Amino acid sequence: MKQFIIGLLIATLTLTGCKSLNQVQVNLENDLEVMTYNLRLDIASDKENAWPNRKNFLSSQILFLEPDILGVQEARPNQVEDLKESLKDYEFIGKGRDGGQEGEHAGIYYNSNKLSVEKEHTFWLSETPDVVSKGWDAAYPRVCTYGLFTFKESKLKIWVFNTHLDHVGKVAQKEGMLLILDKINEVNTQKYPVIIMGDFNVEPNSEVVTILKNQLSDSREKAEVVFGPEGTFNAFKYDEPVTRRIDYIMVSDGINVEKYATLSSSIDFRFPSDHFPVFVKLIVK
Repeated sequence: MKQFIIGLLIATLTLTGCKSLNQVQVNLENDLEVMTYNLRLDIASDKENAWPNRKNFLSSQILFLEPDILGVQEARPNQVEDLKESLKDYEFIGKGRDGGQEGEHAGIYYNSNKLSVEKEHTFWLSETPDVVSKGWDAAYPRVCTYGLFTFKESKLKIWVFNTHLDHVGKVAQKEGMLLILDKINEVNTQKYPVIIMGDFNVEPNSEVVTILKNQLSDSREKAEVVFGPEGTFNAFKYDEPVTRRIDYIMVSDGINVEKYATLSSSIDFRFPSDHFPVFVKLIVK
């Protein structure tokens, strides 16, 4: 497939002369498609929207889009395993918020044909991040999973952080994100490009997003092409406008954002989750 794409691009370039072949090859090697997705935990009280009734729809959606990196939130152990079964070319990193593989995960799936992971870790958003714990005024324990990924062809490296901030504690939201930024400064000694993504449970005018934008860029604002609704939290309410934007992909310098999409797919007036996934196409420099 890649050979066909390159051949098509060569033909296009021959006619237009708009780019060098070398530049096209670099873009093919260094492009990165990234997706963040709050899966909605598997809970029987969701009834018709419970996980068994939507897991095939959701996994098919991911397989169709083929993100190179997928950050998930609210993934219970059985949901992690269900996606592992469906996503054959992907590997997974992350621990549950209750320790080991127990409880909800904010883990990362990655395309093992394109990427390898050199380092990976999960820590808790609390005053004691190395042990299972609940921080500040949070309603629940919250975690952040990160990895240092290497492109197998170009050998470029990129850090990816995925998290789910608390939905109640305002102090926990702010301090949790500050802890993540501190962790980035600690581990990123080589100054590689960085992505922070996830369900932040705050809207764009919040203090948390303002703090983040002092160091990174909002991929929606940086994108050359933007598609889909601005809101990301649909609450399974098909017949109401989606206005709350609480899911983000933030990028550092060294990353160009070609495309950004909020994907509001549905079947028979049903969504695959109570959040829309956010999907971006990036070029890592």
